[in-house]
Amino acid sequence: MTTTDLSGKTALITGGAKGIGRACCLRLAAAGANVAINYLTSEEAAQQTARLVEEQGAKATVVQADVSQADQVEQLVKAVESSLGPVDLLVNNAGIFDYVDHRATTQQQWQRTMDFNLNSAYLVTWAVKEQMTERGFGRIVNIASIAGLRARPHSIAYAVSKAGMIALTKSLAEAIAGDNIRVNAIAPGLIETDIIADVDPAAKQKLIDATPMLRLGQPEEIAEVAFFLLSEQSSFMTGQTIVASGGRVLLP
Repeated sequence: MTTTDLSGKTALITGGAKGIGRACCLRLAAAGANVAINYLTSEEAAQQTARLVEEQGAKATVVQADVSQADQVEQLVKAVESSLGPVDLLVNNAGIFDYVDHRATTQQQWQRTMDFNLNSAYLVTWAVKEQMTERGFGRIVNIASIAGLRARPHSIAYAVSKAGMIALTKSLAEAIAGDNIRVNAIAPGLIETDIIADVDPAAKQKLIDATPMLRLGQPEEIAEVAFFLLSEQSSFMTGQTIVASGGRVLLP
C-alpha cells in the first residue's frame, strides 16, 4: 500500500509565490511537507503563500532568488537547508512566457526565456541532487508545457525551453534512477494564472475553443498531478511527462 504522507519531507518550489507554484506549495503542505517558497519579485504574494502553508500546520520559509543565476541558486539552497533541512522534493516551476511572432523574437528574448525556463531547472536540480544521491532519496517534478510537444509559432523560444525540460526529465531520470531519485514532468495546457494575463483575449479564446473540455485549467489541478508524482503513489514512475491539458494534446 502506497503512502501519501509527506511528513518530515522538505519541499522546494521555485516560482512558488503564485499560480501553479502556490498551489503546489499548499498541496504539499496539506500532505505534511515543510515548504520552501522561492520567488523573484512577488515578495508580498510569497509571504501570503507562506502564511497559508503555516495555517495547514507545516513549516514555511521564503527565499528570494533569481534561479537563472548560479550564485543565487547556491545561496537559495543553503538558506533552505539552514531553515528546513536538505531538499527531498523539488518542483522546478519558475518560468516566463512571451507571446511573440517569430519576426519579433530577438536573441535577447530567446536567451532570457532559456535562462528562466530551462537553465534555472538545471541549476536548481544540480544544486540539490548531490545530497539527494548521498541520502538515497529524491523526487523532482519539472513543470513543462504542451508547448514542448507541438508547434507553437507565436512562442518559439518558450516552446523550445519546455521541450528542453522534457528532454532533461527523461535523460536525468535514467541517469539517477539507481539512486532512488525519480524525475518526472508535467505538461499543462492553458492554466488560469498571471503568466497568460497578457495573451490576446481572442487568441486565448481560440485556445479554449480548441480544448475538448472547453475551459482553462486551474492551478490546483496541476498541483494534484505534482503531488502524485512526488508521493509514493507514483513509485514505479520516472522519466515520464504527464499531459494535463483538458484533452488538447493526446499522446499515444
